[in-house]
Amino acid sequence: MGNNAGSFVKRARLLESRPELFDEVFSLNLKSAWMMARAVTGRMIARRRGWIVDLASIGARHGGGPGAALYAAAKAAVSGLTKGLAKELAPSAIRVNAVSPGPVDNHLHEVFSMPAMLESIRQQTPAGALGTNEEIADPIVFLCSGKDRFVHGQTIEVNGGLYMI
Repeated sequence: MGNNAGSFVKRARLLESRPELFDEVFSLNLKSAWMMARAVTGRMIARRRGWIVDLASIGARHGGGPGAALYAAAKAAVSGLTKGLAKELAPSAIRVNAVSPGPVDNHLHEVFSMPAMLESIRQQTPAGALGTNEEIADPIVFLCSGKDRFVHGQTIEVNGGLYMI
């Protein structure tokens, strides 16, 4: 099961943001992942088999770009939720992991990022490109393939080398 709902909702610096935006960003990016995991886990436990793959973000590691602190914080919480659920569910043969994309050439950045910002990021990325949706999907497919038998609680960074740990 993949948890891939998420969005900035809008970029807002601290003094521009309001509690309603905080609630919306955290509901969309964190609460939705928790709710989906909760909805499917009972059947997975009964089958003694399952996969949950959350979608985090490179922003969870570096705090996000201008006006994206709430999004980055919510995605950092997704990474924490992933680890906590992985510990809880591993004894039931359920693997919980996350994929953490860097900047991807997709609709999210068309809406929330300026072309000059994306070009700057592209130039900083060792791979020399923004990612594609397909490049993010590939590790998700791996994490649901059964070939990931001993991978639990990991957040796999998929960002063309932009953020190396």
